[in-house]
Amino acid sequence: MTDLPELDSQTYDADAAPSVPGGTDPYRTERALFIGDTGAFPFEIRQALVRLLRGPYIDGTVDAALWTTIQTHRASLQQYLSEIFLLLTLDTDRKIAMLTPAQIDAVHTQPIVARKPLRREETLLALRLRVLLDRHAGTGNDVTITRAGAREILAEHRQPGTVDDKRLDEATDSSLARLLALKLLLPTELGGEYRVSNALALALPFDSIDQIPAYLAALDNGSDEDIFEPGTGYDATQTPLEENL
Repeated sequence: MTDLPELDSQTYDADAAPSVPGGTDPYRTERALFIGDTGAFPFEIRQALVRLLRGPYIDGTVDAALWTTIQTHRASLQQYLSEIFLLLTLDTDRKIAMLTPAQIDAVHTQPIVARKPLRREETLLALRLRVLLDRHAGTGNDVTITRAGAREILAEHRQPGTVDDKRLDEATDSSLARLLALKLLLPTELGGEYRVSNALALALPFDSIDQIPAYLAALDNGSDEDIFEPGTGYDATQTPLEENL
């Protein structure tokens, strides 16, 4: 994943808040939100943290106010998230924010939530949709896919003699359901038609979409095992990457 440019931000500095002798901090006391509240962040930053931790991502085109808060307080948010081994990733062009586990090798340290990879058909569909998303970038038009279109994509990649029509239908429905659960696909007003989320570009990061055909070819020669681990964030209670469909 390429490094993102630093954003100009006004960050909240808890250490700079006024305090008085004896350990009483009038700044924190005044802004306590509940009995026993020892938090230092203002209300809007706390809300942003909760939304980020719930996952799977923040879409700034849907919630402009939240997106502005995340951009403005990016440094403070990352400082907190670093304490729990998470990274805040922003795509300023697509207005997408998501959390990803930090890559660490510390002894006895594991990601907060184990992430379950996508299965073969789910990966095939997601990769093809990733190509469509990039091809429509900058046009201002939503990228959509129908169930019939998804089935056609999986039919192109089915291995001869291994997938009959019934299993293809099942794979189509389960793949769509999984991507919907991850919010990489979003429902539309039309039944059987879905909008491809801009978050897919961060969930399946490639330096260039020209790399995807080779990856697809490798999948066509592979097995049905779990093969791709998308980076679609973190859920504090139940990760959206778990197979809970």
